[in-house]
Amino acid sequence: MLDAKTIEAIADELLEAARTRTPVPRLTARYPDMTVEDSYAVQQLWRRRNEDAGRKLVGRKIGLTSKAMQAATGITEPDYGAIFDDMVLGTGCSVEWDQYTHPRVEVELAFVLKKDLAGPGCTIFDVLDATDYVVPALEILDSRIEMEGRTIVDTIADNAAMGAMVVGGNPVKPDAVDVRWVAAILYKNQTVEETGVAAGVLDHPANGVHWLANKIAAHGDGMKSGDIILAGSFTRPLWVYKGDTVHADYGPLGAITCRFE
Repeated sequence: MLDAKTIEAIADELLEAARTRTPVPRLTARYPDMTVEDSYAVQQLWRRRNEDAGRKLVGRKIGLTSKAMQAATGITEPDYGAIFDDMVLGTGCSVEWDQYTHPRVEVELAFVLKKDLAGPGCTIFDVLDATDYVVPALEILDSRIEMEGRTIVDTIADNAAMGAMVVGGNPVKPDAVDVRWVAAILYKNQTVEETGVAAGVLDHPANGVHWLANKIAAHGDGMKSGDIILAGSFTRPLWVYKGDTVHADYGPLGAITCRFE
């Protein structure tokens, strides 16, 4: 495992990369012995640095929830990252493309909690009981580390590639719909690019949320009432460019639109 000084140096390097919009060289190329545990240590310190600078933690994102993505990265469980208040955008927004390192977009559902949620022993039933509502969301992926050749170790240290999220559509109680069968059609510039069904996220998006509660419990951490939990994508990442308009149609759950300027 990496020593504390190296962990601190990497976290500070990633903070500077976010400020300058200049990705740093791949961590696993420079630290070939770096582990997943090292990556989470970097992420935790990066999060504390941001909170000390005044950013407010409002939730978590869960990534790599599909079997296809896990197989592609050689892991057997999801990953997670932090969501700060300035990362949450509303539907209809204009997104400054230059704020991100060639952003990508994914289709997701967000769980908004009405109760605190913590492990160990958290179940899907605890998640559904603690959820105030489920709402459509788009995740905007970012990268503070060069993309070529990156692994799960790089991605976790990079806050699980979280850039921002766009929320909109119709919030629903978790028992008002069969969440597994929520579907979405993702358009870019009026052309259908991706479609997906929420069951692609661990058979039920709430499964990722209870996995997260149990995972972070080992660090004495938990989720709070009011937190937003991005449960994982049920489409492939969609590359977006300046001038692109993205529209996600969730049927009865409404739609989300944003434009990259």
